Amino acid sequence: MRNRVNIARVIVTALGILLTLPSLSAQEEREYIRKGNRLYKKSEFAGSEAMYRRAQEQEQSTEDAGFNLGNALYKQGRYGEAADEFVRSAVAGETDTVKQAQSLYNLGNSLIKEQKYDEGIRAYINSLKLDPGNIEAKYNLAWAQDQLRQQQKKDQNQDQQENNKENEKGDDQQESDDQQQEEKPQDQQQEEQPQEQEGQQQEQSISREDAKRLLDALAANEKETQEKVQREKAAKARVRVIKNW
Repeated sequence: MRNRVNIARVIVTALGILLTLPSLSAQEEREYIRKGNRLYKKSEFAGSEAMYRRAQEQEQSTEDAGFNLGNALYKQGRYGEAADEFVRSAVAGETDTVKQAQSLYNLGNSLIKEQKYDEGIRAYINSLKLDPGNIEAKYNLAWAQDQLRQQQKKDQNQDQQENNKENEKGDDQQESDDQQQEEKPQDQQQEEQPQEQEGQQQEQSISREDAKRLLDALAANEKETQEKVQREKAAKARVRVIKNW
């Protein structure tokens, strides 16, 4: 009888320990997150990163640790790693639309920091579907769309310049062939006329070179102006990370 009682006590004790383990794990996770948040507020982002990673190592870790880890990585300029954490946080927070919207917003910020405007735009749109009242998400969305247009326009201009260079090479080759053909006089009297024409062609060639230099200078000035405008826009962009959970 006494042995049965002892066995029952052991079983009850074991069950009690098993039931308290998840609670202890959750408490440890929250403690690491609190420590990480304190370091984050002091701008000790590397230290806060370590605490958030410790929190993630706990069983049944919540999306809070991943979201805060993304913020710490973002503050260190590690935007690609931050984006990965915000993606995981958004997926884990599907049952909480507020947290998911914040994760998607921060994902958009991380992506545009890497000039991935197309992906960043999609992240902002998905965030606004869940939280239409986020003014900063609307502002950043408009800014990212403008940057994408500028990027596409720049790519088109580069393609056009490359095509123009290919066409100029073809024109130069044709002009060279024409000059070689003109330099074959049949007699002394006919030789003088091609030489005069050749001089005119040289003048025309010089004129084209001057025009090309002028166009190149204008293009360089336009590029410099566009870059200046982009830098000014970037400086005014209110891209910020939502506070930690």
